[in-house]
Amino acid sequence: MPESSDHAANSGQQVIALVDDDRNILTTVSIALQAEGFTTRLYSDGEAALKALLENPPDLAVFDIKMPRMDGMELLRRLRQNSALPVIFLTSKDDEQDEEAGLAQGADDYIAKPFSLRLLLARIRAILRRSDARAGVINGPETLVNDPPQEDVTRGRLTMDPARHHVSWDGKPVSLTVTEFLILEALAVRPGVIKSRNQLMDAAYPDDIFVDDRTVDSHIKRMRRKFRAVDKTFNAIETLYGAGYSFTDG
Repeated sequence: MPESSDHAANSGQQVIALVDDDRNILTTVSIALQAEGFTTRLYSDGEAALKALLENPPDLAVFDIKMPRMDGMELLRRLRQNSALPVIFLTSKDDEQDEEAGLAQGADDYIAKPFSLRLLLARIRAILRRSDARAGVINGPETLVNDPPQEDVTRGRLTMDPARHHVSWDGKPVSLTVTEFLILEALAVRPGVIKSRNQLMDAAYPDDIFVDDRTVDSHIKRMRRKFRAVDKTFNAIETLYGAGYSFTDG
């Protein structure tokens, strides 16, 4: 039986599905989302969640990866056969294999446990805005104070569309998470300017959310790997040891 609960009926509210076998996480996250005006549906079983997500799709889903019976990776794999529903993964801290596998399967972003509820809310809003922009929706959910500019950013071979979070290099699409996009945007808007890890964290994470500064290094590493998948010679993101990173469009 699905451990599912719809906590609001207002048609104007956006619906977030939470799939996790930890009831404490389900309850805590659900309360936080409802306080922000979202409707929540809760599932502690991947198999039941898959059926419900396909039959009555929410606006976005948050999956834990490690669950019994059907884990989050398998749930996403099956979901992607029939649905482009936005998905955020909850992963174990520093489990890079899970993160990369989830993104390869089509997850939109990931957050490592233990996580900040403010960070999760910020990521949900950012992904919903991106989905709304793709669908041509004008009035999305509540926006963040530091929303990026909506004009396209073009720097040499790089093109970024902040409204849709689209990125291309030499005309070839590069799929970035929301966090990666915000870090790259902070670098690309001022080519050649060195940005410290703290400055990049400020660009990618809401105020008062603590993340280890090495988190930025991990995101840069993954971004480089993604760009090199379409251009083996990609070297536009430079490391300035002891100082930070910069973007060169030369």
